[in-house]
Amino acid sequence: MTEIERIADQLRRAHEGEAWHGPSLEEILKDVSAKAALRRPNAGSHTIWEIVLHIDAWESVVRRRLSGEVVVNVTAEQDWPAVIDSSDSAWKNTRDEIRRGYERLQQAITRLADRQLNEPVPGMGYNVYVMLHGAVQHTLYHAGQIAILKKAAS
Repeated sequence: MTEIERIADQLRRAHEGEAWHGPSLEEILKDVSAKAALRRPNAGSHTIWEIVLHIDAWESVVRRRLSGEVVVNVTAEQDWPAVIDSSDSAWKNTRDEIRRGYERLQQAITRLADRQLNEPVPGMGYNVYVMLHGAVQHTLYHAGQIAILKKAAS
């Protein structure tokens, strides 16, 4: 297995399952309703829905960087997109979009060659290897937050 294949597998495990640490993002979100995704446990904290949008936003940044776009500054609105529509169908669309975004990132990763892992990410102080592992870690970090918010809501 190549290093690219290993990284792609770790991202798959973070999103789809068979992760060493426990449930994946999809497993955690499986039975979360729109109402539960909107609960704010205390002032200043993010909701499940906001965290899902945030994960998707950063996976999009990684995809854009892999395609050669120089993305250095991310606005607060891009970093933490607002929930515009709080309907059940909008929640389903958000979950579908994070799945599609993850799949696009997965495809972008699998098109890389291992030698590209050492290439610097334009405008950033790290290479592609660090960025890809960071993307996996970021998803898992927030999946853990979602799991805690989900438990608190039940």
